[in-house]
Amino acid sequence: MALIYKADSETFLKDIRENRLTSLMADAFKVSFVREIGAGEKNSWRNSLPKIKDLIEMADLKDINIALEYEIPYNQSRIDCLLFGKDESNEDNIVLIELKQWASVKSLEYEGNFVETYTGGKSRIVPHPAEQTKGYDGYLKSFVAEFEKKEPLILFSCSYCHNYKKIEGEDLFAPVYEEIIKDYPLYTEGDTVFLAEKIKSLLSKGNGFEVFNRFMQSEIKPSKKLLENVSKIISNEVVFSLLNEQLVAKNLIWSKIKRTQKNSGKAVIIVHGGPGTGKSVIALNILAEAAKKKYKTFYACKSKPFISGLSKLVGRDAEVLISNLNRFIPSRVKENDGDLVLIDEAHRIGKTSNNQFTKVDDRTEMPQIDQIIRFAKTAVFFIDDFQNIRSLEIGSAELIRETAKKFECSIDEVTLETQFRCMGSNDYLKWLESVLGYTKDNLTLFDSNKFDFKIFDTPQELYNVLLEKEAEGIKNNPGKGNFSRIVAGFCWPWSQKLDSNGELVKDIVIGDFAMPWETHDNVTPPRGYAKWYEWAYKPVGIKQVGCIYTAQGFEFDYIGVIIGNDLKYNPNTDRLEGDITATADPMLRRNRDNFDKYVKNIYRVLMSRGMKGCYIYCTDPGTQEYFRQRLNASNTKDSVDKNIDDGISLMTDN
Repeated sequence: MALIYKADSETFLKDIRENRLTSLMADAFKVSFVREIGAGEKNSWRNSLPKIKDLIEMADLKDINIALEYEIPYNQSRIDCLLFGKDESNEDNIVLIELKQWASVKSLEYEGNFVETYTGGKSRIVPHPAEQTKGYDGYLKSFVAEFEKKEPLILFSCSYCHNYKKIEGEDLFAPVYEEIIKDYPLYTEGDTVFLAEKIKSLLSKGNGFEVFNRFMQSEIKPSKKLLENVSKIISNEVVFSLLNEQLVAKNLIWSKIKRTQKNSGKAVIIVHGGPGTGKSVIALNILAEAAKKKYKTFYACKSKPFISGLSKLVGRDAEVLISNLNRFIPSRVKENDGDLVLIDEAHRIGKTSNNQFTKVDDRTEMPQIDQIIRFAKTAVFFIDDFQNIRSLEIGSAELIRETAKKFECSIDEVTLETQFRCMGSNDYLKWLESVLGYTKDNLTLFDSNKFDFKIFDTPQELYNVLLEKEAEGIKNNPGKGNFSRIVAGFCWPWSQKLDSNGELVKDIVIGDFAMPWETHDNVTPPRGYAKWYEWAYKPVGIKQVGCIYTAQGFEFDYIGVIIGNDLKYNPNTDRLEGDITATADPMLRRNRDNFDKYVKNIYRVLMSRGMKGCYIYCTDPGTQEYFRQRLNASNTKDSVDKNIDDGISLMTDN
């Protein structure tokens, strides 16, 4: 667990008095994150942290400990301040304080627990401080095991707007926020004495170092996979605590639902987000809440594997809520008959809903995007414009905007940036996009990045490590599976029948390494194997190689990626380029002009399926070397051998 500053209260007070705290934190930040801290955040430390000093002195606290800018597990969001100590009953307490410099705030009746204020250089709609605190509180309790022990750590979470003058019933204290403030108190400039008294009641006995160590040394529970928890989400259990832009998106969606229910208008919301930013989590949270409120609600996605996995896990009662994109054809649904439609992976929207199984009476010339917006009073599209992988899939933010205007819809957009996959490492995804050529940045992946990325000399070595990770996951989580998967670019044929022994053909052959693809749709899986659309969520899937069509939308602890000759390093241009002659995908061969874009999108998706690590092998030596050059030396296969033997990870978590 990373943090920027830790100290006992006496040292903290001294660092403040001697005017060196900000510099110490800036230096520590640079070491931890391999970059300089922004001027705005540095100024916020300078302005807000003396207020914590005032609270500690007013409460006359001794022997407590403090942690500043604590990075929460599996995420790069940071909590401003944590105070550690014991109360008079000898209970271990932690006080979480979210600091705000806000002086002026506008309440937003329709935006749930959101406000409008000037921050980050402009006026923005942001979570109410109590809502933000709630997210941090829930996130810590979900992952830090000591909060669930027989004698648990006790967490008190609040926010402190030290420049804000409280006016009862207005702005930050408008009636719409009353309930959440009860659970997650908000203190202002006039409440300093009250906050100091509250902190004193929780930490007066000191012994902060003992409580701090208990917290920092706590077991961190495994990161949660969406598919494993979807039945709980549909049942309205709190499984994932939403943070930052996820909260903005959720509350924006609910504000539009309420408005379209109040009047005859239509609304479209576009939620942008890269891999692992929580698009599906938000969609399923909204689905569950809307269904509970009896709204006519549907969740739709093109991915048959993902839909199959969801339907299997949610049970028959919820299956009616989930479908593919073809259910909105005009012959089957009336205009504006749906209260809410949530379209996941909207970049996969097709030109039409017609296919070989469409009945004559259901065939229509209406584009698929028109069908969806026509049906729904509120339509929400979760999209990543860099995940288009086929010419028949035309979904884009621009297409959605144009169609929304045609149906006279209001249009709102929000972008998710915080990373919840890849060990919360935004840096890994930025590096990956740099290597693939999405940006001109020449980034290097350093050891300080927490995500476990390694290059292997052979695919067999890569697969052996994945098998070990799978076995380790099963051992630590009895009754569960699907911790690791191996995938590849579509550079080998996909056999449509079994071999002479009734076994799957091992299509992928690289030297001595040979494995079968996921089972073809025309083939009945032999015993011990899964159907193609079950590959991602049935434990036997570890015995087969998946591709983009079965992996997209899923997540695993560890992903192994075989990069085929469809993506090669060109020394003349010093970049990776697509090679259409190497693909075995008949759909990709049809579109030479866009092949380079599609193949890079494919590998971007495949290499971002891992929550803890990604291991790769490149069939082209030049490509393998190009990836090596973009890494710090210890991210290579040689270091992995030691990694396996010692049972440690060389990717340090500072």
